[in-house]
Amino acid sequence: MSAVEANPYAGNRRYHDDYPEMGSGPVSTEPYYSEAYFQLEKEYLFKKVWLNAGRVEALQTPGDFIVKDLPVCDTSVIVVRAPNGGLNAFHNMCSHRGNKIAYDPDGHNPSFYCRFHGWTYDLDGNLQDVPDEENYFDLDKSCLGLTPVHVDEWGGFIFVNVDPNPAETLQEYMGELGAGLADYPFAETSGQVFTFETVVNANWKLVKDAFQETCHTPYQHNRSLPDAYINEANPHTRLIDMQVHGYHARASLFGNVEHQPSPVASRAYGYGSTIAGASMVDGEEVAPALAPPLVNPTGSAEWSFELSVFFPSFFVAVTNGSYFTHQFIPIAVDKTHWFSTTCYPAPKTAAERFSQEYSRVMFRDIMLEDGRQIEETQSMIKSGAKNEFILKDEELFIRQGLWQADQMIEKYRGAP
Repeated sequence: MSAVEANPYAGNRRYHDDYPEMGSGPVSTEPYYSEAYFQLEKEYLFKKVWLNAGRVEALQTPGDFIVKDLPVCDTSVIVVRAPNGGLNAFHNMCSHRGNKIAYDPDGHNPSFYCRFHGWTYDLDGNLQDVPDEENYFDLDKSCLGLTPVHVDEWGGFIFVNVDPNPAETLQEYMGELGAGLADYPFAETSGQVFTFETVVNANWKLVKDAFQETCHTPYQHNRSLPDAYINEANPHTRLIDMQVHGYHARASLFGNVEHQPSPVASRAYGYGSTIAGASMVDGEEVAPALAPPLVNPTGSAEWSFELSVFFPSFFVAVTNGSYFTHQFIPIAVDKTHWFSTTCYPAPKTAAERFSQEYSRVMFRDIMLEDGRQIEETQSMIKSGAKNEFILKDEELFIRQGLWQADQMIEKYRGAP
């Protein structure tokens, strides 16, 4: 029997059997509304792990910078292309009296200048100029540079870690999932990028959970995606494959190859890869996007895209020709800043651009459907009417995220 014939959406495989340490019973709702637990997450998760800050395409030349506000880490971070071509990252804080150095979300500067009192720093964070310097007491500029933040990149994605002494390098943290996806052509597929962001009145895990299972698709998206991801053999949008990889997890999502798009959608599909389309596998030739070992690893002809969930809150979903990301940054226990991108190759024709615009708008509308129900759920969990969630087998990633958070909090909380 081939791997395709054995795809588990047609059977009764239990993914939970592979991870008995996580259990299979109900899970508490308390981590979704407890202020005390949220403070533990801030201190022992987000201030310890590597967090996505953007893409290298935004930092082409020395002086190009982006600012990543991280309220969950109680800071804002500047990432800048350094004079030597590398990346520098700093806390966005002047050494004089704590003012923010960069107010804009991105831009280009030959140096960083504090608007409060004029202290100036070079691109390596060194303090260069202090107006009225002689009026200070024993001022030693060599000790008053910007405070560095650890920065590195993977697949063209920039990550920062605010821990002064990270327990792991970025490559170690990304682990086998990062290695198994690293050869995807992210650079070639980042020529046209659309961004979407909003604040959701819900706990970050509740927002995240909506995107790490597909069993809601026949119900939540029954109008926008009536048959793109279901068919008679797979009426519940079961996954082709799913697996936990250390801190992280990945899943191969099913696509209905018999899906009949609307006339407008057919036009869009004909001129480029569309994120909300059906199967992206065409013929026997393996496209570069499908070559990485953890992209469609079963070789299924019914594969639509590969979802990679990097703990705690960064998603990358790749197709044969496009990809999208989600990042969920907590603002408060019941408020989340949700960032999303849809990414495509640079369009060569108006038809390709039309295809991308159609895909982008369709993707946006699907996300809006998800956003409404997330806030409705948050409004109810604090009632105490129900104090547990009941998870099915294919909601494994929800369980894994909660379990991993507990494990990491225990690890760092108990560290000397």
